[in-house]
Amino acid sequence: MKLSFGIWSGVTMLERHELETFLTLAEELHFARTAARLRVSGTRVSQVIRKLERQVGAPLFHRTSRRVELSAVGRRLQEQLRPAWASVTAAVEEAMAAAHGITGTVRVAYVGAAAGQLLTSATAVFQRRMPGCTVRIQEAQIVDVLPWLHGREVDLAFASIPVHDRELTTGPVLISEARLLAVPAQHPFARRTSVCVEDLADAVVLQFADVPDAYRDDRTPSHTPAGRPITRGPAGRTFNELLTRVGAGQGVVPVGEQVRRYYVRPDVTYVPIDDAPPLLWGLIWRTDATSAQIQEFNDAALEASGRK
Repeated sequence: MKLSFGIWSGVTMLERHELETFLTLAEELHFARTAARLRVSGTRVSQVIRKLERQVGAPLFHRTSRRVELSAVGRRLQEQLRPAWASVTAAVEEAMAAAHGITGTVRVAYVGAAAGQLLTSATAVFQRRMPGCTVRIQEAQIVDVLPWLHGREVDLAFASIPVHDRELTTGPVLISEARLLAVPAQHPFARRTSVCVEDLADAVVLQFADVPDAYRDDRTPSHTPAGRPITRGPAGRTFNELLTRVGAGQGVVPVGEQVRRYYVRPDVTYVPIDDAPPLLWGLIWRTDATSAQIQEFNDAALEASGRK
């Protein structure tokens, strides 16, 4: 796609990739990050910028071994191009959405504060691309996810994957996080720098209530790798209920690394589990309800998570 812009004394024809490269570098001020965002080589970014500078007749950036900054000419060019580029991009995305017939409302449930934060970013990306669609986000407890999907109360759920359900499809991994063990602040494990799965045999492990057996076995196994039985303790229906039970000294529970940031409690300590596989998170939906909206939302979530 070529765009024509009047710049100073003449008219310069700029290719779409040239505009995108210049504006991205003007934002990042870093050649490697610009190349990563555009999924091209650093050499390609340098070539495009040098070509633009030859067309303009002046440096657009000042470069040193330590920093990159816009020149006065580059800053003026950025100020002139960015509004026009935003308008063109929005118009093209709106036309694409209309052409694909992508309208309506996408209902998305999420489990946990980190998932909610990522979905907020994904929604912003999705609605820029698909202005004909609206997104409704609502929090769910772990026990709600499958019933809500099967009952068609939501179109998508952002939760722990994989799910062992033939009627459901999972998208790509959006978050991968290490596992921690939530223990009472006064528990002997709280004084350790880490634990291993084998240590669970020496504790009472609280359970997630009303979840599929496969999910429960993944989060709170019944035996250690060496075959030692793990004592299963009381169950909690919500995550905060489980943490309250941990704080009260009723047991321990494996959790994801993000809880350190979003669920800080004076009565609970989080200890890394050295040999546990990571927890994976992604979008889940009914296989028979796969649609353009769901595919586009997956793509937006990938971009928001930095995995695209």
